[in-house]
Amino acid sequence: MARKFHWPDWLRAPKVPPGGRVALADHLREIRYRFLVSMAAIIVTTILATIFEHQLLQVVLWPIERAVEIYQTNRPGGQVQMVTQGVSAGFSLYFKVCFMAGFIVACPVWLFQLWRFIVPALKKGERRVALQFIGASVPLFLAGVVLGYSLCPNGFAVLMNFNPPSVTNLNDVGTFLSFELRLLLVFGLAFLLPVLLVSLNRLGIVTGAMLGKARNVAIVLCAVFAAVATPTTDPITMLAMMTPMVAMYLIAEVLCRRNDRRKALRKADGEALQLAS
Repeated sequence: MARKFHWPDWLRAPKVPPGGRVALADHLREIRYRFLVSMAAIIVTTILATIFEHQLLQVVLWPIERAVEIYQTNRPGGQVQMVTQGVSAGFSLYFKVCFMAGFIVACPVWLFQLWRFIVPALKKGERRVALQFIGASVPLFLAGVVLGYSLCPNGFAVLMNFNPPSVTNLNDVGTFLSFELRLLLVFGLAFLLPVLLVSLNRLGIVTGAMLGKARNVAIVLCAVFAAVATPTTDPITMLAMMTPMVAMYLIAEVLCRRNDRRKALRKADGEALQLAS
């Protein structure tokens, strides 16, 4: 009789008790499991991205090429060159491009793992909330990435304008790609704020009244986050990140208040039925 195959413990999802309270060691094991699953998905999508590496390279390099055009229009005669350094620079370049694409494409997997870590013990109703979280977070994350991508050229052009007029601006492509990846990631994660707040409200962790009381503080924190997270120094890029974050916070507050009113009405109706019976 054939023996049933069992995955090693470190490759299996950790068991969470009904209350959701686990020891610190179990939390660390869960972090390891969620991280490994997310990395496995990113590795698979990165490998698949190598099929389109040349097309992806053109897409990724477009912001810096457009930034060079803007820079040379504002400063006629300005010299800008794209360079790579080292024998392995070409391989590193294509790897970063494919990894960037793989990371973005794998966002449904690592977003779901992130949610399961935040809310480890899912009841029947909470599973529905988790699916709604994934259904809303994926398009919002991609929308943030697209917005960040569209703002990259102007942001990079502003940074290049600090270059002295008589000095040639040499841009290492690998450094630029790391810079761009951080910018896209920051914009994508910033757009997850409303869906995270609404999901926590659906689980009873956050209320609309709490968000209302913290509104002014949240606006200041959004401004600070946008100023620190955007690597460019121009106010346009900062406002382009801060404005949607504030707007989405306000939308999340409205949705949470509406959901709280529905919960209060259902609770009142339930109490009325109990009194009637």
